[in-house]
Formats: sequence, C-alpha cells, structure tokens
Amino acid sequence: MGRPAAALSAGMRAAFAAGTRIQEIVFPPQCLLCGALVQSGGGLCGACWRETPFILGLTCDLCGAPVIGVDAGVAVHCDDCRLIGRPWSRGRAVMLYRDGARRLVLGLKHGDRLDLAPALSGWMAARATPLVGDATLIVPVPVHWRRLLARRYNQAAVLASGIGARLGRPVCPDLLTRLRPTPPQDGMDPEARRANVAGAFRLSRRHAGRATGSDVLLVDDVMTSGATLEACTRVLLDAGAENVAVLVLARVTRDT
Repeated sequence: MGRPAAALSAGMRAAFAAGTRIQEIVFPPQCLLCGALVQSGGGLCGACWRETPFILGLTCDLCGAPVIGVDAGVAVHCDDCRLIGRPWSRGRAVMLYRDGARRLVLGLKHGDRLDLAPALSGWMAARATPLVGDATLIVPVPVHWRRLLARRYNQAAVLASGIGARLGRPVCPDLLTRLRPTPPQDGMDPEARRANVAGAFRLSRRHAGRATGSDVLLVDDVMTSGATLEACTRVLLDAGAENVAVLVLARVTRDT
C-alpha cells in the first residue's frame, strides 16, 4: 500500500525545507543592492534599507506620493493630482525614485537584474491591497516591440506577473500595445510628455474583449508626470473598462 497523502505532503515539505537550508549554506542570501550577507533572501541590509526611500504614512490616493498630514481615514490628493486631474480612480507607489530605489529600478530595467523582480513585485503586491478586488485584471504598461527585442523583457510585465502570482489575480501582459517607439521623456515638461505619448497605445485586437466591464490594475515601474499611465488608462476606459487603478514601483516627485 502507498503512503497516505498527508505523510507524503509532510515529507515533501521537510525535503523542501532541507533543500532550502542547504542552498542558503552554499549560497548565503545577499542584499539586493550591495551584496552584503542578510538573514533571508530578497531583502536589503540595514544600510541599504536606510538609503531606500520607501513611501510611508499619508499618501495621495491618486498617485501614491507622500502628503503632509495625519491619516484621518479619508482620501487626500496631492497638489499635482488636484491640478491635473487623473483619469484613473486610485493609485499607489512603493518608493520615491532616488538613492537606493533608483538603483533598484535601473538594475531591473537596464541591468538584466531579473533576480530583483520577486522582491520588488512582492513590495508592490503588499501596497496594492486597497486597489485589488475579486474581479481585478492586472495589466502592465507595454513597451514597443523594438525596445522589447533590445531589452529582451518588459520590466512592467515582469512586475505585473509577480504581483498577479502573489495576489492570485489574472495578468494580461499584452492587453495593451505600444504603436510607436516614443523617445525617452527625461527632461520633458508635463505637456511635452503628454504630446510624446499621445496616440501611442491601443488595445490588442487579440484580447479586446477582456477590457469590457473589467476592473484593471495598471502596472508600471516609474511614474513621473503620469502621462504614460494617463494615455493607457484612457485606452482602457474607451474600451469599456469599468475602473482603472494604477500601481508603480517608484514615484518621481518635485523633491526627488
């Protein structure tokens, strides 16, 4: 007779735990930024943690930027979001785009540091809790196919996949398509950024029906002015999405 399923399960868990301990002995966990030894994998050492500006406390309910004040349990908006107006309903960010956070983003985006993705997407998933419901579909901001060939992956799609796995929500990595390779937006003012991405996105014909009636969580690595997220959100809403919320790893603010 075979062993009971419970015994097999317990044995598999024990074997996995033993394998993990052996792996940590042979390959001790290291800080994601500096390589110093840390207690568990996917973390930062004390010094790098202090140099990485995680966003804590009261934040803008639309873009996730820090806001001065006390959390009274009501939604507040930063000056930029009140001035501009956003087409999405809510938004969150994990870090300010400077110091250690900037190094993490650039490592994932340009440094082939896919080993960073589990930790970064885990931090994003934790921040996404108020934005996600039972019917949420997770969608990354797309890159143009030429850039995808050069980079070999879309960092927003990598993050979205990790978030979906953590939250148990479906991910549609190619619901949106970027029609043209927009120039980098560094140094552009908000109006120039909007003009740069105007008409740059459309709904994929392959998945067009998935947007209709959906609650969408739109994912990207960095938000500066929000022009790219705005352009993508309008495409989703025009395609029939009921609601769009945005989630980014890092937020550029006037102080960063």
